[in-house]
Amino acid sequence: MKKLLILLLIATMLLLPVACTQPSAPPAPPEEPAEQPEQPEPSEGGFDALEPVVLLGADNAGVGAAAQLYGELVVEKVAEITGGKLTIDYFPNSQLGNDQELQGQMLAGDIDFVIAQTAQTVSFVPEVAIFDLPMVFAKYDAETIDYALNKSEFTDKINEAYKAKNMYSLHFLQGGTFRETTSNKNIQSIDDFNGLKIRTMENQNHMAFWQAMGAAPTPLPWPEVYISLQQGLVDAQENATDTCVGANLQEVQDYLIMTHHILYCNQFLINASKFDSLDPLYQEALQQAVDEAAVVIEAKLTEIDQTNKETLIEGGMELVEFEASFIDEVLEKAKGVYESIGKDIGQDYIDSLLNALEK
Repeated sequence: MKKLLILLLIATMLLLPVACTQPSAPPAPPEEPAEQPEQPEPSEGGFDALEPVVLLGADNAGVGAAAQLYGELVVEKVAEITGGKLTIDYFPNSQLGNDQELQGQMLAGDIDFVIAQTAQTVSFVPEVAIFDLPMVFAKYDAETIDYALNKSEFTDKINEAYKAKNMYSLHFLQGGTFRETTSNKNIQSIDDFNGLKIRTMENQNHMAFWQAMGAAPTPLPWPEVYISLQQGLVDAQENATDTCVGANLQEVQDYLIMTHHILYCNQFLINASKFDSLDPLYQEALQQAVDEAAVVIEAKLTEIDQTNKETLIEGGMELVEFEASFIDEVLEKAKGVYESIGKDIGQDYIDSLLNALEK
């Protein structure tokens, strides 16, 4: 019996170390990570992820005028930038109507954007009458004017006026060139404007200016101008030289008179609701195309203006230029126009522009 107890004690002692080294229970398996929601596959991104969009644009410019060249270059650039995802159907040269008709269609949403001079925008955005101030830009170069119109506090101020009428101006295109006067009456001094029957745009400020000069302004639709000059219904008209060449006015006008009275400026106007509805990538692409095209066209405007002057002169027109004092003579006669526009739109607009031009 004693021997049996000794054997059991030895066996117990041999098993004890082994038992002490084993866990009391097998370890729990590591927890599975919580199931994550399925992540979408990365998009190809950029324009490839967007639905194609087609914009409709138009202008009322003469054949080969700056507005047409500008619009057609924007068409090319926006397609290039977006890989053809944002495209433009463009109708130049009054195919869809005159300036007022085009801007009315744009505001109604039938056309997405128009490229137009400022004069006929006044009936939609009264503050744009600031561009009707006679000779206000005549003493400044293209770079100074570009800063004032596209990069200054005045830019922000005038764009608020556009926005209030459901449109944006993405750029003011100009190259330091101006609307000039052509005539069948020889104009050698400011007094020679007395009684001049001159075709103008449908713009009260333009008409008021010519009345202040002693002329007899007559608004006519552009398609009627050539025959009206040919038949002597009016003596003169005023426009940029590219428009004069596009209409072959050298065939029916004797004098090219460098009045420099109104800046030759085209706006890129787009329906604000339409622009806001575009994907931000398309908005950026359109603005980029507008800006890049402007750089190209504006660099050529002085050369284009000079070439067109030569074409008109070679076509038989006599060039008439004035001394620098002519600007001050015109400003003296046009004081009433400045006062009227300031009263209509607020003197703060005029002050803002003049301050921007002087910076």
